[in-house]
Amino acid sequence: MDLGRLTRVSDVEWHIPQAGPMRVPGVIFGGQDLVLDMDDKVFEQVVNVATLPGIVKASFAMPDAHWGYGFPIGGVAAFDPDDGVVSAGGVGFDISCGVRTLTTGLTHDQVAPRVKALVDALCAAVPAGLGSTGRVHLSPKEMDRMLAGGASWAVGEGYGRPEDLARIEEHGRMEGAEPDAVSPRAKQRQQDEMGTLGSGNHYLEVQEVAQLYDETAAKAYGLAKGDVLVTIHCGSRGLGHQIGTEFLREMVTRAAGHGITLPDRELACAPLRSELGRRYLGAMRAGINCALANRQIITHLVREAFSRVLPGVDLPLLYDVSHNTCKAEAHDVDGVRRRLFVHRKGATRAFGPGHPDVPEPFGAVGQPVLVGGTMGTASYVLAGTARGMEIAFGSACHGAGRAMSRHAAKKRWRGREVVDDLAARGILVRSPSMRGVAEEAPGAYKDVGAVANASEAAGLARRVARLKPLACVKG
Repeated sequence: MDLGRLTRVSDVEWHIPQAGPMRVPGVIFGGQDLVLDMDDKVFEQVVNVATLPGIVKASFAMPDAHWGYGFPIGGVAAFDPDDGVVSAGGVGFDISCGVRTLTTGLTHDQVAPRVKALVDALCAAVPAGLGSTGRVHLSPKEMDRMLAGGASWAVGEGYGRPEDLARIEEHGRMEGAEPDAVSPRAKQRQQDEMGTLGSGNHYLEVQEVAQLYDETAAKAYGLAKGDVLVTIHCGSRGLGHQIGTEFLREMVTRAAGHGITLPDRELACAPLRSELGRRYLGAMRAGINCALANRQIITHLVREAFSRVLPGVDLPLLYDVSHNTCKAEAHDVDGVRRRLFVHRKGATRAFGPGHPDVPEPFGAVGQPVLVGGTMGTASYVLAGTARGMEIAFGSACHGAGRAMSRHAAKKRWRGREVVDDLAARGILVRSPSMRGVAEEAPGAYKDVGAVANASEAAGLARRVARLKPLACVKG
């Protein structure tokens, strides 16, 4: 990205002055190297989002931002409920894609002798890959119950424990879901995909806490150096993609009728108060519940796999948080409390200490922010901050962020070479697709450590722990 077009506010904050059709300025977070490496398309997309009706305060890009569909991945934007819009492109195709982390109560030394058997058991238990299907088949009636109930429905069906729900965003169930707003085609695509990882950057990973940065927050989260964790990264599978596809098409065709001029067709949106906007919100919330239920079922499968290899392990849930959503939230803007619809696309909710939506055990330290890295580097646990609530609607990064396209990665790496290289470093990888492994090669991503550092330096969230991979099931 051309830094000459940006106004530097600090080492990790850059502004795009409001100009032309922009209704608000743009704000990009990241150190100089991260921003330089961002595609110029990120600049263009941040500006385009800033032109949308009803946008409040600024159009934001997190430190892991890269080019996306309409909104940049890593984009955050909030809209006024009366004159603002909801954008399917601002949520993304994988609705409520997110990260869930479980603790094991075990240390690296206890797990290491059994890690090969463990990753094989996890691979056998959790279907992964393009078009993967699971052992859960939903009838039309059960589908609607799942879309309305989310992880709460899954627990009621025997997948997990009631205490899990307190550690899930929205307590495992998104209010306002409307299963009737989800098309028969979307439901058909999902009927055999519950409890599956899917493909792309989704994964199931066994990790070790390699470093602690904040002992107080780590204690509140139940983390100690050397602990072994399990992290699940996936979303709403075919149902979410179908919802996005259908509503984007309808929003494009009806934009002019709503008096909306789109700088980019991929920014398709609808007024929040319109029939189309309300219908999309109902379908999207159903998609959120689908993702929450999916991760809940996978949690159950992971616990079963662990019990076969390491009997007696408990695996309580640390937290589950999504990074492709639009939610109604209360935020202070210029000293006034306002209800806003906050889009986070490839950005994680990061509420600070004392927020009523942060589970009680974490109230004094802030919400856990789970940041996925790559299967060859690291992931991070961050904590939401009061400062982050002020500057970016309680939002932070979601991962390392891609540094090159999947096509470019496939040309540069071979999947088998990636697997062998990681095995030589003590990281076991299982995947049904060597092409998928090549696309997700660690070198195809930004430096996740730099992303986490920039997030902390900007005040968005603070570092709590760095996690290194031991074994990974890739979709």
